[in-house]
Amino acid sequence: MKLFLNLLKREFRLFWSNNVLKILFFGAPLLYGILIGYIYSKGKVTDLSIIVVDEDRSPMSAKVIEMMQDNEVLQISSLQFDAHNINDLMIEKEAACVVMIPKGFEKEVLTKRYPEITTIVNTANILTANYASSAIQLVLGTMKVGAQLETLRKQGTPENLVLSQYEPFKTTFIKKNNRSTNYMYFLWPGVLATVLQQVLLLGLALSFASEFETGTFKDLVKQTRSTFSLMMVKIIPYLLMSFVVWLMYWGFTWWFNIPFYENLGALTLVAGFFVLAVCFIGILVSILIPNQLKATEILMVIATPSFMLSGFTWPLSQTPEWIQMIAQIIPLTHFLPAFRILIIENGSLTLTYPYIQNLMVITMIGFVLSFIALYIKKQRTLKEISAGELAEDNDFDSEPEIKKSMDDAAATTENKK
Repeated sequence: MKLFLNLLKREFRLFWSNNVLKILFFGAPLLYGILIGYIYSKGKVTDLSIIVVDEDRSPMSAKVIEMMQDNEVLQISSLQFDAHNINDLMIEKEAACVVMIPKGFEKEVLTKRYPEITTIVNTANILTANYASSAIQLVLGTMKVGAQLETLRKQGTPENLVLSQYEPFKTTFIKKNNRSTNYMYFLWPGVLATVLQQVLLLGLALSFASEFETGTFKDLVKQTRSTFSLMMVKIIPYLLMSFVVWLMYWGFTWWFNIPFYENLGALTLVAGFFVLAVCFIGILVSILIPNQLKATEILMVIATPSFMLSGFTWPLSQTPEWIQMIAQIIPLTHFLPAFRILIIENGSLTLTYPYIQNLMVITMIGFVLSFIALYIKKQRTLKEISAGELAEDNDFDSEPEIKKSMDDAAATTENKK
């Protein structure tokens, strides 16, 4: 146990002596957590620029414009009275939509000639386009219902029959889980989990590769010949430091007032399986690729597209099967759905068992392959050590004989004289 603790201290010293790795491991989660947190701190999109072309200039069209201006999502950046040069204006104002109210709009509404309001949606940015078009649909839908109800009232329809004649049945939509549709609650945790995976892979890429490259692996093997101990010595420091990063993330939720309070213990358990799976992938590559730069490059190639492949923002079911197969070997793919179940949907831990099992499978495969690869490397190193010691012994044994031969030669020379 004392030897194992000494090896752990050695590993921590190696980590803290590498200033770049130290800054990246703790600095990247800190920087990304704060930076992305402030980017999405508003949570939802408001005051999106739109252009209104009012060719009617009537009290009814003015009412439509007023209702759009009152909607928190919309901001009328330009009010035009004709469609001249509208494309250039749309680019200049960065408008998400252009609403075109036709000439004679009020007159045709009152005479039931069914006029048409045209909305041009700028889908260059899908996010703003969806928000703006949904808000415009809400405004125009409300206006449409109000106009219809007012017409029925003017026709003398009793008030208790007005709604039933216009609306034969009610529809109710209930938002569940992230009811405010806060974009930060949705995206921010996924990005931070991705950052944690990347810094772990970066650190572990150097774990054995640096030992092989600098030739210190022999010293490590001389201290312990247990393959399991060699692996644990490299992994345990990163498990402990990952918990520090995890506490940092938890502190961010308080700083940004994110209500992630439920199931934190269960989520920490799942995060532990996630970190283990990532660690063994990193260890495996570091053992197989005895070059720090190449090991880092390979693991970064794995980590960089992992967020897109995880299915967190785009459903995996909508991707080709071969993409789904690749995604299954990435730990993030299984952690993020478990996070969503426990924190966003407030589900129970039992619902995350399939994802925990997948993480355990990745961990076991990574452990077995890493163990085999490290065992082979260790045996080769032991042979090199034995060969070196044998050569030293032979050199030591031959020294007295050489000295004796030199003495005999000197004595012979003396006798001849």
